[in-house]
Amino acid sequence: MGKIIALANQKGGVGKTTTTINLAASLATLEKTVLVLDADPQANASSGLGVDIKEVDCSVYECIIDHADIRDAIYTTDIEGLDIVPSHIDLVGAEIEMLNMKDREKVLKGLLQPIRDEYDYILIDCSPSLGLITVNALTAADSVIIPVQCEYFALEGISKLLNTIKIIKSKLNPKLEIEGFLLTMYDSRLRLARQIYDEVKRHFQELVFRTNATSSSPRVPATDCPSSSTMPTRRARATTCLWPKRSSNTTRKDNSCPYTRNTTATSRPTHSDADSTRSSPQNR
Repeated sequence: MGKIIALANQKGGVGKTTTTINLAASLATLEKTVLVLDADPQANASSGLGVDIKEVDCSVYECIIDHADIRDAIYTTDIEGLDIVPSHIDLVGAEIEMLNMKDREKVLKGLLQPIRDEYDYILIDCSPSLGLITVNALTAADSVIIPVQCEYFALEGISKLLNTIKIIKSKLNPKLEIEGFLLTMYDSRLRLARQIYDEVKRHFQELVFRTNATSSSPRVPATDCPSSSTMPTRRARATTCLWPKRSSNTTRKDNSCPYTRNTTATSRPTHSDADSTRSSPQNR
């Protein structure tokens, strides 16, 4: 039976989607069968794994609201062993449509039950909220990974999330466990980041992963950056284009930015130079 892991934090921009994509790709590289369920209306996990949202006929929204077969919503990716159930912007209104459903907190659990044995891991990318969709994800999951951004207000949101997990564990999913806390955007050079790490480590001890997701990205020339139409593959890695592309007929001996001011250019004449020019007999 496959293990269902939800990645949740009601705070936005902490790295839930990035963690989901990289964890899923890493598990697939280890020859594990993985299904990513994108439960975020922004659908960034779907597009990040190469799914064109405009061409999706059946998403998690149709499975929840229209009771479509979840197998019809499974899309394969370029990574062998990695599938995805994409999301859609319509998922924003799904919580209102689910209000009158019977056992509305267990809809997602019922969807995943028939395909649970077909995968080693099922990862649920939650939206940055503690709404009904996130409650569904936590009810269906065996455990939850909590990405924590190394910034000032990081610890304030954790208490609310832990309270939600406590309520779900007591009333809806007694088997729900915290898989661990993942520190994201960690920069060891910053004192604040080290303080956040020490604070989280002091509170949760062994539940904090030893691996931290750093915030640094490699500097690469623009010619090495993948184009926007390139589909993600197993060996692809995220890069940042810091420089504009150079034209084919332009040659630059060094790797300096073309927009950097040339410090070796001739400077303006000083007052002493102007005085010597005026005093020269040839200029009289």
